[in-house]
Amino acid sequence: MALKWMPRDNKQKDHALHTDVHWGEEAPCVVHEKRPLKDPEGNVVEGLYVSWIRLNNPKQYNSYTTEMVKGVIAGFENASLDRSVVATVFTGTGPFAFCTGGNTKEYSEFYSLRSDEYGQYMELFNHMVDSILACKKPVVCRVNGMRIAGGQEIGMACDLSISSDLAIFGQAGPRHGSAPDGGSSDFLPWYLGIEDAMWNCVSCEMWSAYKMKAKSLISKCVPVLKVDEKWVQNPMIITDRYVEDGEIVYGEFKKGDELKEARALVKEHQPNADFELLDKEVDKIIWTFSNLFPGCLIKSIDGIRMKKKYFWDIFKNANRHWLAANMGGEAFLGFGAFNTKKITGKDTIDFIKFRQNIAKSKTWNMDMFAEVLGEPKE
Repeated sequence: MALKWMPRDNKQKDHALHTDVHWGEEAPCVVHEKRPLKDPEGNVVEGLYVSWIRLNNPKQYNSYTTEMVKGVIAGFENASLDRSVVATVFTGTGPFAFCTGGNTKEYSEFYSLRSDEYGQYMELFNHMVDSILACKKPVVCRVNGMRIAGGQEIGMACDLSISSDLAIFGQAGPRHGSAPDGGSSDFLPWYLGIEDAMWNCVSCEMWSAYKMKAKSLISKCVPVLKVDEKWVQNPMIITDRYVEDGEIVYGEFKKGDELKEARALVKEHQPNADFELLDKEVDKIIWTFSNLFPGCLIKSIDGIRMKKKYFWDIFKNANRHWLAANMGGEAFLGFGAFNTKKITGKDTIDFIKFRQNIAKSKTWNMDMFAEVLGEPKE
């Protein structure tokens, strides 16, 4: 086999849901907490709680493993049935990422070339999205950092999103061997104009939190950087509107030396990001929810959710089968390239060579795949 150097994992995955183990504290895992509800003055409200469901895999940017998917499902189903919970907050550990989607290492080393196994995994993934859309408590996505790929999809399944202004949003599928069919192709046309939805879905371009707010994909973004005890807006992003070449520029990344300097500032201070303003905005929303009739509230929320859920339900099963089948071809290449970037120095395949091979009707086999993947570095 021409790709013997690519790592593979032959330990079977357990796709069954269990009642005894869903979350924990040791990464990778999902942490489920019940935090006391507090009023605007910070006083604890007796007997009422907020359910916090936290993706805890910061070393891999909170990408979710198979076991973590089960943890998310269990967290939302428990919150849904808990009489004392008034709302649910969905977030991630650390200052860098809410979630960057499925765990690429697991995808590449186990699920690629095992289409039936990935089909079973996708049953769990679909159940995860369903558990968010079906939760009988309002769901706020607290976007503490990057919300990319499957992370973007489970984030959009939530009812409202409040974001760190350092967060970036986008898809990765067509660049790394998949399609954003875990919700983005269903949800984005509801959030964005049709051509923005198209470009955001397929280009793999990353958009800033300010741009996403301007396009109404999130409710609000707030600063999380403090420099000399003062709040600083994301210095990498243009936050003043102006016209360039007939187009309004806002929320785009700066360029050249200006961007380089801003990145250095963010790199210095992001590890100590302060989420005080973000948490205050989340608390405001939850307090508003707390002072509404719970039955009328969830009926109103479900009425809005159903519009997203309509297309999700139509396509989720067909998408499950396509995504499974794709694990035998482009996904093997895409996830494999990303997973071996430390070995080859490249995180994508040679797309042009791959297209040339297709144009010549070359057989899809390990020799053909080896032609488009990077070679191990000396």
